[in-house]
This record gives sequence, structure tokens and C-alpha cells, in this order.
Amino acid sequence: MKKHFESLHMSDLKCQEEYIRRIHKVQDYIEYHLGQSLSIEELSNAAGFSKYHFSRIFQGMLHEPLAHYVNRIRMERALFLLAHRADKNITDIAYELGFSDSAVFSRAFKNYYGVSPREYRKEYSKNCKDSFLLSEYNKDTAKKEWTGNPFSVTGKITIENLEEKQVVYVRHTGTYETLAKEYANLIKMLFVYAKKQHLLVNGQNWLLAMYHDNPEFGEESQFRTSLCLTVPKDIAVKEDGVLGRMELEGGLYAVGHFQLQKEQFSDAWNYMYREWLMGSGYIPRDSYPFEVYLNNPDDSESHIIKVDIYVPIESIHF
Repeated sequence: MKKHFESLHMSDLKCQEEYIRRIHKVQDYIEYHLGQSLSIEELSNAAGFSKYHFSRIFQGMLHEPLAHYVNRIRMERALFLLAHRADKNITDIAYELGFSDSAVFSRAFKNYYGVSPREYRKEYSKNCKDSFLLSEYNKDTAKKEWTGNPFSVTGKITIENLEEKQVVYVRHTGTYETLAKEYANLIKMLFVYAKKQHLLVNGQNWLLAMYHDNPEFGEESQFRTSLCLTVPKDIAVKEDGVLGRMELEGGLYAVGHFQLQKEQFSDAWNYMYREWLMGSGYIPRDSYPFEVYLNNPDDSESHIIKVDIYVPIESIHF
């Protein structure tokens, strides 16, 4: 009888893991296809669920209706583009986010935020005080006011053209404070399940954290962070309910090379976005930044963390 109950428990656990894997897959699909209509049929196919049940499953797991989730991701992306991509007009942004024209986009934006896209862009430009604070990753508070000299750390910045990479991941949804508490267990889980599939190849696995939401615009409780290992492309990956698989986008990146104490991550991110980026001749590309961890800080008494911060960029077109 005991073995029977243990078997049922394992079966239930595997079922839950499979549901989580499928929801992560549809989240990834939405991110990479925001310019499309994203019908219920398309999204349910991406998740591998029947369209008749998918909306209820999605809402039950994420506590957010599917349509609201898609709209929120679009609107948060719109805030970023309006604030920091002056080279794109309202019509460009509307098409990029899958709207049929600028009028439809403007109505949707105003319904969501209470102001028009044009008004928001004007107010942001007026109030941003010529700063370029796009990121406050790994911060202790929701927003940080800069006083005195904000750049307690600086780093060498290089420009690199990165090839697309295959990654496996475990994902955390929630604040960066809860991420910090769960980080060690998530990393352990990532390595344990990667080892089971023989995905660990000496010297070829980057350990990284990818940030899917911009903290300047997103809802803190909904921040998605993927803790990832790169895997050589010739190795087949099985998504087993714990590990997900996705592509790390290739292209041009500004790479900041830092040696930090744990509490200095926020300063390093903002040094890149505020100090370096403004005079670089580049603007942020519409993709996701990430950190690559290069050492185990517990191996030294100083607990210095060697990390490369990758910011996707493209040249400014005037």
C-alpha cells in the first residue's frame, strides 16, 4: 500500500512538472511572437493543450487570464519602446507589437495606462532628466533614487557579436527578493537535472541568468528570470518537466566585465545603461539582457563574483 501511494505521488509530481514546462513554453512563444495576432488556437498549440481547456489551465497556474497576460507583456514592451526608442514612431511600434494600425494601438495603450502613447513619450522625455536608467536588476528596493556618485563600480566594456546558443533553464516568477532566497535551490536543481541528461560538457557550459522583464516598467511580482546553462547544439535536450529549452538570441551585445561584491550588481547594471550606453553610439536592442557567472565566489575569502553582463544593442540610426 505504501508503494502504491508513493507511485501515485510521483505520478502527480511528474504531471505538475509537465504542466509547468508547457506554460513556460507558451511564455517563450509569446515573447518571440508579439508581432503576431496570437490566437487561442496558436497559443494552445504551442503549449500542447486543447484550445477548449487552455485558457483555464493558464489562468489557474499563473493566476492571470491569458488575454490579460498577452496584453500586459505587449503594453510593457510598448513602454520600453516609447521611452527609449525615439527612432521608432508610433506607427512603427504599433506594427512591431502586432497591432493593425497606430489608432488601434493608441486606444489599447490609453485603455491600459490612461494616457495616449504620444503623451507618455512626451512626459517621459521631459521627466527622465537625460538619464538612461533602463535596468535596476538585482536591486534591494523597487526603485532607487540616485544621489551623489551612483557609480561605485566601473568595468571594461567590449562589443561582441554572439552566436545563437542552445540553453536549458529553470524559471522563477516573482520579485528579485524572492529570487535571491530561492536562487541556491534553483541552481542546484538546474545542475542535477542537466547532469541526468549528460548535458554538462567540461568548459562548454555557461551559467547565466536571463531577465525577461524590464524592472523600469514591469510588475515586480511578475518578473520572470530564467537560470540557464548553455548546451552545445549537437547535444539533444529533453524537456523533462523541470528543464525547459530555448535559444539564446545571437547578435550584437555590449559586454561589461566586472568583479563585484553581491551588493554591487545594481551599480554595475546602471553603470552600463546610464554611463556607458548614453555616449556609446548604440541603443538597446529589443531582446533580453543576461549575466554570465564566471566563478564560484565561495572559493575565495573575498567572495568576489566575476560576472559578464550582456546588454543587447544596435547602432543608433539618425
